[in-house]
Amino acid sequence: DEFISSPPRKTVRFGGTLTDILLKYEKGETTDFELLKHQLSDPDIKDAQIINWLHEFRASVVYLTKELDQLVSILLRLPWLKRSREVVEEYLGFLGNLVSAQTVHLRPCLRMIVSQFVPPRITIREDDVDISDSDDDDENLSENFNTCHRALQTVARYVPSTPQFLMPILVENFPFINKSERTLECYVHNLLRVTVYLPTLRLQILELIIEKLLKLDVSAPQQDIEDAEEAANNSDSEEKSTEEGLFDMEEDEERKGNKVVSSSSERMAHPLAERLDILMTILFSYIKDVCHVDGKLDINRTKDLYRDLVSVFDKLILPTHASCHVQYFMFYICSFKLGLAEAFLDHLWKKLHDPNNPSVIRQTAGSYIGSFLARAKFIPVV
Repeated sequence: DEFISSPPRKTVRFGGTLTDILLKYEKGETTDFELLKHQLSDPDIKDAQIINWLHEFRASVVYLTKELDQLVSILLRLPWLKRSREVVEEYLGFLGNLVSAQTVHLRPCLRMIVSQFVPPRITIREDDVDISDSDDDDENLSENFNTCHRALQTVARYVPSTPQFLMPILVENFPFINKSERTLECYVHNLLRVTVYLPTLRLQILELIIEKLLKLDVSAPQQDIEDAEEAANNSDSEEKSTEEGLFDMEEDEERKGNKVVSSSSERMAHPLAERLDILMTILFSYIKDVCHVDGKLDINRTKDLYRDLVSVFDKLILPTHASCHVQYFMFYICSFKLGLAEAFLDHLWKKLHDPNNPSVIRQTAGSYIGSFLARAKFIPVV
């Protein structure tokens, strides 16, 4: 990584050098220390000032013990992502120096980074009421996410145990399912990006995402979704179009494939169904990207992901009643190669015949065999 090697230009400030301030604080002289906190918390702080301070902090991380966690907390709240490239690079360097010298601050650093996995909150005033929502118009959002992943990789490089501390934080920060579609979309996308450079977390992250998808799925019963779509169709004069996909999602042939396509976008009328639709699309895209290299199926990568997904299927999907849609992630990966479909059917067959499994699991496994054979077009009939 490119970090600033030369000292930044000096800016006007008070309180002396950082080392002097921290040594005075240890002796009980807090005036300059309080002034330092005030300067760092100033919303109008300039880039050059931030760089100057960070440069000194990088050289003084040995002093940033647990007793100074309040000061570290202020540093972690600095609006570094929206600053110049020079500030970003210096801040990344500071994070690396901090966690390598003082692992006590690892969790706060990880929380700060993960908190940036969703669009920032903005307050919109409508009819004298403040409405908080995600800022979807932030042009730098994609770049900010890229920088967050650089920060995580920097921390993980300095602290090899990062994954075990990171996973609980990823769970804690997962947005509620009633949050905006964009918030959920960004968070899930960023979680899946983490699996690329921290592969030991892939199974746990897939479990987390699919667990949340299941909550959405069972909270939006099929009948409710169909009723909402029908109501939307009755009030919408848009032309209908028929789209045939990889799977026959409905057994009723008369209804199958009829989907209203808005002139602007294909949106589900049921809000939870729309969220589920968006997140399932992201998961499918991830599965496809992992399994294909330069457009060609990579069988080893595909088998590895298949094993993870089967594990999640057994743990979460099989025991869940009234799941209508989420299980299709398993059907989707099986569509890449007939051998995977055969392996999945064999896996379900063994579940069905194992007398040690609870009867409800055996019955569900049998139902999925029928569902899979009936809907998956890539399985030959004869």
